[in-house]
Amino acid sequence: MLKIMIAVDGSDVSIEAVRQGIKLLKNGLDAHFVIAHVQKEATLLELATTDSDLIANASIDAGMDLVAPAQELLRAAGASYEVEISLGEEANTLIDIATSTECELILIGATGKGGLGSILIGSVSREVARHSGLPVMIVKMPEEQDAEEDIGEDEVLI
Repeated sequence: MLKIMIAVDGSDVSIEAVRQGIKLLKNGLDAHFVIAHVQKEATLLELATTDSDLIANASIDAGMDLVAPAQELLRAAGASYEVEISLGEEANTLIDIATSTECELILIGATGKGGLGSILIGSVSREVARHSGLPVMIVKMPEEQDAEEDIGEDEVLI
């Protein structure tokens, strides 16, 4: 059984990465998924003015809320999965999660933002691909959804 980490941050493109994982299952791949989410650590000011355990627990709770849609999709598909929520710098922590859970592949969503950004991948996905010793599958949104998101409410496609 292949163990695949899917990085999830609550964005549409991270949910698309989950859908790609499900497609792999439907095409016959025997896989177990690790849904991974990283929350940024509290700043020194936050730690000095608030209970650090309270901040950490709130971060973990927020992470669980963000991965809930991914869990629902995997559960509905009958997929085997587990959830890992960590605090830290996103790219390095995602790589650490993949390593510690003995994953063999990483699925991660990426978006480019306008102009030159449309040909580039996101900074976290780029850093994960660059520094991970594992294969990394970078998932982008389907073309139709990219076009819809670029159009304002009052604009019409011609």
